[in-house]
Amino acid sequence: MEPKYKRVLLKVSGEALAGDKKTGLNYDVITEICKSIKKCADAGAQVAIVVGGGNFWRGRSSGSMDRTRADHIGMLATAMNALAVADVLESMGCDVRVQTAITMRQVAEPYIRNKAVTHLNKGRIVIFGCGTGNPFFSTDTAASLRAVEINADIFLKATLVDGVYDKDPHKFDDAKKYETLTFSQVIGEDLGVMDSTAAAMCRDNKMKMLVFDLSRPDNIYDAVMGKEIGTVVYED
Repeated sequence: MEPKYKRVLLKVSGEALAGDKKTGLNYDVITEICKSIKKCADAGAQVAIVVGGGNFWRGRSSGSMDRTRADHIGMLATAMNALAVADVLESMGCDVRVQTAITMRQVAEPYIRNKAVTHLNKGRIVIFGCGTGNPFFSTDTAASLRAVEINADIFLKATLVDGVYDKDPHKFDDAKKYETLTFSQVIGEDLGVMDSTAAAMCRDNKMKMLVFDLSRPDNIYDAVMGKEIGTVVYED
């Protein structure tokens, strides 16, 4: 069976990598996520991944620390997560490259767009760490940017809910789930699925996004194969 999307950008939050532990790395959880990613690669999909760092550090919760320095620490947290995910994928026999937006040549390649695309064309999984390399930009914005840069067919945003709702479904029983919506709605209605910079990046570059639940890791494979799950966000 051929994947519906030939090249995808998958965003995985740091919190997802921690599982029930909430902080640090839960290798049982990471292993299940990586199994699904490997299935996508084995099916012929080109997979690029952006990882968050919230399981180690959240810059916006760093109190009185200078925001730029706090964001730099967060970027280093994403690099640790990228290396951890790469290690598990490699243990499964996947060919993986880690690229970081902050240069750390001893542990990862520097991010170079053409090199990343070459890796993908050769069937390698590419993991992007350190966000955009700039403070004040979220890893959602980094994922949107990388998706556009590598000409991904879709941006897959794996979350802890099964789609986009008009309000928090964990707090409100009458929360309404969207099957489809636009990035203009995400911004205008302040739906909270991603920050406005990331949403505008996707909107302005006609990048389609699928928001789905990662608590069932095989949803990654289902999404790549085109199964109807989650919420599709796009701009006409």
